[in-house]
Amino acid sequence: MVTLKPFAIYAGADDQTSLIVLAALLVCLIPTTIGALLSAIGIAGMDRLVQRNVLAMSGRAVEAAGDVSTLLLDKTGTITLGNRQAAAFVPVEGVTEADLADAAQLSSLADETPEGRSIVVLAKETYGLRERNQGELTGAAWVEFTAQTRMSGVDLDGRKVRKGATGSVLAWVKERGGRVPEDAAALTDGIAQAGGTPLLVAAEDTAGARVLGVIHLKDVVKEGMRERFEELRRMGIRTVMITGDNPLTAKAIAEEAGVDDFLAEATPEDKMALIKREQAGGKLVAMTGDGTNDAPALAQADVGVAMNTGTSAAKEAGNMVDLDSNPTKLIEIVEIGKQLLITRGALTTFSIANDVAKYFAIIPAMFAVAYPSLDKLNIMGLTSPESAILSAVIFNALIIVALVPLALKGVRYRPASADRMLRRNLGLYGLGGLVAPFIGIKLIDLLLTLIPGIG
Repeated sequence: MVTLKPFAIYAGADDQTSLIVLAALLVCLIPTTIGALLSAIGIAGMDRLVQRNVLAMSGRAVEAAGDVSTLLLDKTGTITLGNRQAAAFVPVEGVTEADLADAAQLSSLADETPEGRSIVVLAKETYGLRERNQGELTGAAWVEFTAQTRMSGVDLDGRKVRKGATGSVLAWVKERGGRVPEDAAALTDGIAQAGGTPLLVAAEDTAGARVLGVIHLKDVVKEGMRERFEELRRMGIRTVMITGDNPLTAKAIAEEAGVDDFLAEATPEDKMALIKREQAGGKLVAMTGDGTNDAPALAQADVGVAMNTGTSAAKEAGNMVDLDSNPTKLIEIVEIGKQLLITRGALTTFSIANDVAKYFAIIPAMFAVAYPSLDKLNIMGLTSPESAILSAVIFNALIIVALVPLALKGVRYRPASADRMLRRNLGLYGLGGLVAPFIGIKLIDLLLTLIPGIG
């Protein structure tokens, strides 16, 4: 306003008229388009999450989802169906299947995981072992499964039985000076290379500690996961599978599913270390979790999605809560974030191009009186300075109304690299932003000429 006042005096306009003109000029020159649409874009992004039963604690979390470059996905329930079940008992040499089944069932009575319950059922249905419960075994000291020990079992009548991850059980046997049969490694490797999960069963009694055999757990990769990961790869997102399985099993599942990398035999501390390592490299990380052990990692991640069935600590640590408790939804959340990012980029490109074209369209017509040489730039042939300003003000209001539906619906997102999306935005929305003001302002100017006192 201050800088344009001398131009009005130079043009010979009276004070009252010049103030009105300058106020109108300020309104039509302010880049209002993107400023008016940013809130609508953010609200639409959060609304799309709500439609998928995901609650975002803040708009910043939704925006961060669009910038995610590393996705940490739990294997069980996200990449696989999550109904991992015991399929067979494979004893080592010198141990019968019945003895292995008995020890496996006994060591799983304190394991409330689906895998633990399936071991108890398999021992009963396949080997005719009566299903026991913890209450009837007096004097038993139960060892419950935890993410840290990755092992469960029982101490009963001078005998100790353990079942769990290969590394944990082997360490337990070696600590007690026990022996590991030569064929144990071959059995576990064979199951792992087939994509199954091997669990070792060991016991300690008066004869010492020893490995009894292997439990074969089976799970299935969800249909279409390879294609989903390929889409994420085209977006520039690196996927990492997190699993408690041994490296051989993890590698087999990772290759079948098509993920970029995997973290085997992972503990909550390993997750935290991985997130910090990725963030130190300038990457934004997204992950899911449901347990108290996951809370630190959820809080550290840029996008932490807690399951509604999870603990209060996990839900408080994350910045989103999935009411359906579906870990696979993390991929959809990232896609919604990407769509929000692309929509904002597209409309920003349109807004900048629109403002540049608008200035070029109306400024020559407005200042041609003071600077006659500018009349050559009035390629639109606007009727008068008053008509130019009024046409631009009306166009400003109409273009915001026209773009609100696009901001709410979002620009259709197609998996592509950042460079390709930038070229698409510049080509489509940049060109549209340049053309729209010339057509819109000229049409409004023609209509205004029909109004007495303006034309």
